[in-house]
Parts: sequence; structure tokens; C-alpha cells
Amino acid sequence: MKKIEAIIREERLDAVKKALEEIGLIGMTVTEVSGRGQQKGIPLQWRVGEYRVDFLPKLKIEIICHDDDCNAAVDAIMKSAKTGRIGDGKIFVLPVEAAYRIRTAETGEAVV
Repeated sequence: MKKIEAIIREERLDAVKKALEEIGLIGMTVTEVSGRGQQKGIPLQWRVGEYRVDFLPKLKIEIICHDDDCNAAVDAIMKSAKTGRIGDGKIFVLPVEAAYRIRTAETGEAVV
């Protein structure tokens, strides 16, 4: 099993969700986060002058999937989250050692 963590622009969530549903991945966790990368925030003009917003709002999507579905999920996220501008986000793939369903005590890939 794999865990996919994708940091994306807030406005791309619906497109990403739809792309994942089309390949059969329904379950996900979405968290509002803020961060900065190469973009280093954005400069804003205010009455007293310019200031920089360092941490920009993003969404973090977490998905647990079977190894066979991982590449398709990453491709779907990449295509649907891309705007072509700095700040589109990142995707991380991590191994999952174990999974447990609390309600039934099932374990392993049956949980996904």
C-alpha cells in the first residue's frame, strides 16, 4: 500500500477530486494547510506600503491506495492540479506498513 500526500492550490480541489473518482479512488482526507516554497510568498500593496505574505493557503490531500493504483493516482493529480504557474504544489508517495479498520478490526489491504 502507498500513501499519497498532495499539496495543491485550493481552487484545484474539485478538478482533482473528479479526476481521482474517474479512476476509482473515492476515499481521501483533505486538510487546509499553509506553506511556502520557491514562490516565497506573494508581495501585497497596502496603504502604508508593500508587505509580503510568506505562507500561502493550500490544501493537503491524503490518499491510501494499493500499489497498483499509485501511478494512476499520481498522474491524475498531476494533470488536474496543474496550472503551469509557480505554486501548483507537490506530491509525495510514502510506503504504508499497516492499516486497520477500527469498526471491524480488519487489517491490511482489505481496509483500503
